[in-house]
Amino acid sequence: MLLALFVASCGKSSENSAVCGFASIAGATMVLQYLPNEHARLAAPPGGLPSSLPARVVGYGTSHVLVTDSPDGLVLGYEGAGFPATPGFGLLLVDDSSEVVRGVMIYDKEVQENVPKIGTISGSTSTIPLYGLRVNWPSVSDVRCPLFAAPASDSADNQ
Repeated sequence: MLLALFVASCGKSSENSAVCGFASIAGATMVLQYLPNEHARLAAPPGGLPSSLPARVVGYGTSHVLVTDSPDGLVLGYEGAGFPATPGFGLLLVDDSSEVVRGVMIYDKEVQENVPKIGTISGSTSTIPLYGLRVNWPSVSDVRCPLFAAPASDSADNQ
């Protein structure tokens, strides 16, 4: 597995290490491989979301989004660096084995056609569509270099 090669020497490094940086880009790339699978896509937002989730723009560190529900789906507010101007989209990532929501990946790529929109995500300069996707979490995130870094007081929950 490509991700295993990247994280082999990651150890206890922070997400800012070169190895973990490469691992995060590899993980974000592997997430996109799930998009063509219609069974992996969420048709509606999952229930019971917390008011805040970890999030990251590909190529940037972990930040967070504030989560609210609306009649039109989820409305997320990104608080961090690198939010793309349009085009772009966000993916709410759900572990396919446990149905646990892991966080939101944000891409500066073209909007995805034929993928159900479950909401929107806004940064300081733009609003982009939000899609939902079930992924095999261990194949996109490694405990030594997690896709979303856990807060210092919460180091095990997001791994």
